[in-house]
Amino acid sequence: MKKVNLIVNGATRQFVVDNKRVLLDLLREDLHLIGAKQSCDRKGQCGACTVIVNGKAVRSCLTKVIDLEGAEVISVEGLGTPENPHLIQEAFVLSGAVQCGYCTPGMIMAAKGLLDRNPDPDTAEIKKAFARNLCRCTGYVKIIEAVKLAGRFLRGETTPGQVLPDPAAGMIGVSHPRPSAMLKACGLAEFTADIKLQGAVEIAVVRSTEPHAMIRSIDTAAAENMEGVIGIMTDRDIKGTNRLKMIFNDQPVLCEDRVRTLGDPIAAVAAQTRDQALAAAAAVKVEYNPLPVLKTPAEAMAEGAPRIHPEWPNVCYRQPQIKGDAEKALARSSAVVEAQFTTQLNHQSPLEPEACAAFLEGEGEEAQLVVVGRSIDIHRHLGMLQEALGWENIRYEEAFSGGQFGIKVAITSEAIAAAAALHFKRPVRYIPSLSESMRMSPKRHPFAMKVKLGADEQGRLTAYTNDFIVENGAYTIIGVVVIIRALQMLSGSYNIPNINALARLVYTNNAFGGAARGAGPPQVTFALESAMDMLAEKMGIDPLEFRKMNSLKPGQSKSTGRVVVQWPFPELCDAIRTHYERAKKDAASVKKGPIRRGVGLASHAFGISSAGDTARVAVECDPDDGITIYAAIADPGEGNDSMLTQIAAHVMGLPMEKVRLVTRTTELTTAMGPAAASRMTYMGGGAMVNALEQMKAAMEEAGGKSYEALKKAGKPTRYMGMKKNEDEGPLDPQTGQGPSFEAQVHDIQMAEVEVNTDTGEVRVIKMTTAVDAGPVIHPQNLEGQLEGGMDMGVGYALREEYVHGKTRDWVTFKFPSMKTAFDMEVIVRETPRVKGTLGAVGVGEMTMVPTAPAVINAIKDACGVRIYDLPATPEKIKEALAGMK
Repeated sequence: MKKVNLIVNGATRQFVVDNKRVLLDLLREDLHLIGAKQSCDRKGQCGACTVIVNGKAVRSCLTKVIDLEGAEVISVEGLGTPENPHLIQEAFVLSGAVQCGYCTPGMIMAAKGLLDRNPDPDTAEIKKAFARNLCRCTGYVKIIEAVKLAGRFLRGETTPGQVLPDPAAGMIGVSHPRPSAMLKACGLAEFTADIKLQGAVEIAVVRSTEPHAMIRSIDTAAAENMEGVIGIMTDRDIKGTNRLKMIFNDQPVLCEDRVRTLGDPIAAVAAQTRDQALAAAAAVKVEYNPLPVLKTPAEAMAEGAPRIHPEWPNVCYRQPQIKGDAEKALARSSAVVEAQFTTQLNHQSPLEPEACAAFLEGEGEEAQLVVVGRSIDIHRHLGMLQEALGWENIRYEEAFSGGQFGIKVAITSEAIAAAAALHFKRPVRYIPSLSESMRMSPKRHPFAMKVKLGADEQGRLTAYTNDFIVENGAYTIIGVVVIIRALQMLSGSYNIPNINALARLVYTNNAFGGAARGAGPPQVTFALESAMDMLAEKMGIDPLEFRKMNSLKPGQSKSTGRVVVQWPFPELCDAIRTHYERAKKDAASVKKGPIRRGVGLASHAFGISSAGDTARVAVECDPDDGITIYAAIADPGEGNDSMLTQIAAHVMGLPMEKVRLVTRTTELTTAMGPAAASRMTYMGGGAMVNALEQMKAAMEEAGGKSYEALKKAGKPTRYMGMKKNEDEGPLDPQTGQGPSFEAQVHDIQMAEVEVNTDTGEVRVIKMTTAVDAGPVIHPQNLEGQLEGGMDMGVGYALREEYVHGKTRDWVTFKFPSMKTAFDMEVIVRETPRVKGTLGAVGVGEMTMVPTAPAVINAIKDACGVRIYDLPATPEKIKEALAGMK
């Protein structure tokens, strides 16, 4: 042990620490300064823990306290407060650089370290300084802009007041600061691991080391006698069904007698500290009887293959889609292309690990179980937990969430933490490592697709076939929904009169799939948009013109047979045309040496509000004549807080500060469905507007726009709004025809790339996206979603792949960084949607969907090789180039 004197945020402090204590723990545990975060298992990969030590930005997870005698430490909390923020914090808020907020404190402190030594950095200097600071939300564009704006503030060239939007400018189409942004910028937003529970025990989980086996025995004797251990919980201690049922009842909270994939949960250890729990979990001995491991869908579909789940066949779901006669149309087509495409298993990779806390509020059988987690569908998860645990009185509280990108449609850590709180009758914290979080969470499904696409002599599409197999992994989660969504958006932006598709969902012993940004359409769009370029080339038609001439038109039907009312896609083709022509000229000028430049296009029409979709939002007039919105609408970074606040302020003619949000608890909200599928602006916003219009009508009848007027007239002060999709029912199980989405967001995207033909390496120079999502409520939020989606899509196209049991951190995952960041441009059209919220629809997933095929088409344009299997790694490109010689 050693005594160390430090100055922390201006205060002199004294600590006695051992030689293992790191600065991150001292700040978070001893001083409860929670701004610095941990994501990368203390490997120095993510930068979320960045603070200033003696004037320099350091990663506090690697900094030993014993080496800091006399040091001056500044955390984000010492930089400024919401009432008196630092200029850098103001710059991040005003630039729209704060989305989920998990990386934000580290980014801000890295910015301070840079700007203290260089108050006017260029983009290259910013990228170098932020090389070890990761962000999954923004695509880094807004962060670079924030650092440059902060430099302008510090140099006295402008002020926050001059940049801040004028409230008189209105609420719609104006980028007012997000309501939660400054709290996050000051490091005060509480994420799950930041919440302190008095007397809490820490949980560690014993997980399967076998991909498929019967559990022969679980020996806990040694672990039970270890220091600090409170107890060990197995499936026998769970009083409910022990099943997390979303669609199929196939996923256990804790495995009973069989494990079906690496990392399956078997037992939970509770101890006084996390280190003690982890040590005891490692001491639990599990003996297995191995079973055959089905590694691929082909193995699982083979005749005589054992069932992974006795209750369901390995091909657990199939859905055809038949429109017209595709085979006959292909036979009569002037040109047909045929190919096979595959997409990889991929992780959504939010920076925050899958943390959860749970505790009992009250005593005995009347106690309420409170679960604090990262859910984006708190009411559905509440119901799942009630059934799985056999405990009715539960409340789900959503903490601030460090990104999720679909991952939290599923329950990850909550069921185990909640079961432990019930079993041990103690408050519980379950804070998995990044490695464990990656193993335990659902992934983006791999697809294998066999496609044919045909056109007539004029270049009009005639038919499309897609026989695709979706690897489900060990558990269903929402695999069925992913297939349905893929089929509902199968024809993309185009009029394809004849369709024949067959989708099959197959269990394997691999990692299980779930929701991931786009959830089905990114995979099938990769195949369709690649085939579109192949067919355009075969027919000698320009790829942009080919897309425009084949656009669906109002009155025509999608692959589901659903006739569309609006389809503003051709106008987007016109909007991007000058950019496309410029890019083609630039690419043609690069012809010497190993570097080749190419341009690629891809598009999509992303559906919003599926058949039967319903949303409910309550609004209440408060005694001060403000309003409170009660809505289970999660905001893990997209900007739903802005959307709700600005629309409500606009409709009611109120200042933003008079609009309050209650969105994070099941106790005070009604079921809304998930904050996923880009549906919340359209559905949640629409339900809120419905409630507000009811309130306005009551105020008009009361003769006053106040709480007092409503009360005096005997009118309610609270109103429940609703929005419901007019379509009902599922797709026909034999034809795949039927209802689908009520509205669409449209996009065409252009990738400009350089390919090194010697190494196979690809550098994305620029992505340009032209989008029509209706009237824009908050331009910065829209841009941030588009930029983040492009960055994620490029990672999906070129680098990212999750390998179960091997991918364990951000380096092995090949997480996008400032080094891989590229220029982006956003072109916006604003066609009001007939049933949109003030004409608007959502945009959170759109640009992720066509990014990968745009990049792949650009690679083909650059060097002549087409990659059919994602990701397009240098090795695959080199191999394809070698095959051309």
